[in-house]
Amino acid sequence: MKKIVVMGGGSWGTTLAILLAEKEYDVTLWEFNSELSKKMKIDRENKTFLAGRKFPENLKITSEIDGLLKDISYLVLSIPSQFLRNILEKVSDQINEELIIVDTAKGIEIKTHERLSEIIKDNVNEKAYENLVVLSGPTHAEEVTKKKPAAIVAASKNKETAKKVQKLFSTDYFRVYINDDIVGVELSGSLKNCIAIASGVVDGMELGDNTKSALITRGLREIVRFGTYFGAKQETFSGLAGIGDLITTCTSKHSRNRFVGEKLGKGKTLTEILNEMVMVAEGVPTVKAVYNIAKEKSIPMPIIESLYRVLYEEENPQKMIKELMERKLTEEFY
Repeated sequence: MKKIVVMGGGSWGTTLAILLAEKEYDVTLWEFNSELSKKMKIDRENKTFLAGRKFPENLKITSEIDGLLKDISYLVLSIPSQFLRNILEKVSDQINEELIIVDTAKGIEIKTHERLSEIIKDNVNEKAYENLVVLSGPTHAEEVTKKKPAAIVAASKNKETAKKVQKLFSTDYFRVYINDDIVGVELSGSLKNCIAIASGVVDGMELGDNTKSALITRGLREIVRFGTYFGAKQETFSGLAGIGDLITTCTSKHSRNRFVGEKLGKGKTLTEILNEMVMVAEGVPTVKAVYNIAKEKSIPMPIIESLYRVLYEEENPQKMIKELMERKLTEEFY
């Protein structure tokens, strides 16, 4: 029986741990917060992040890190981007060459501007990095855990490893495709959270469907422009990890990032919004990272630039919309 450790007891890590345990694999869900870990053990559910979904009997819960990865076949990472490096440094000596790592988080580290696969590369051996798989797509935990049909992409440089992960996660309600474009899949997943915040601003200001459609479409152009600059394949952005995830995150009531934008559009400050939230909105730090990278590389990103000013310079969202609409007229594709 395959032994799997899922690191990260948020809604998505918990959902994937349940999915794998229900396929009768030997699964351990690791949560760094010992109090939350104890509570999940007692309640046999994650009342903080995924209330109402009971754990399978075979799902184990722990907050212990010593010997955590001993004899396992797969390590599934579901850790917020700004904490990933610190966690990996604690377990890097336990990662052997045969271990397959599956990263399921989305974001860019602010202090280094590294994608999550690059952070992983910094902390694991070369063979483990070559077998890395990035799992990403339009999959809200709140729906997947109810077994509503969904599709996702497993991206890896190693096609055989991608196929193994495809088989590992696939069920009759969770369909996994494979792809070899790690850069495109990662950047799609990271930048769509930024555009979702802007989309939420549109909702909060009640600007309507036309505005939202224009924002999402132009946002996709910025994602493609940014991604292809760093070597991503253009076709990736028209797939599940690209337009698929972008649509879901920009329109769903489950989207934390869209929620942040909606509250901004209604007049709340970022500090007020984040203080109200239990879960992490990855788009907030990602906007800062992408803004700085785009500025350094001279990549035109008008939506990101305007959104950065709203988030970090307290610019009025109404001014953001006005700035975007009054920019110098251009061709649609540039």
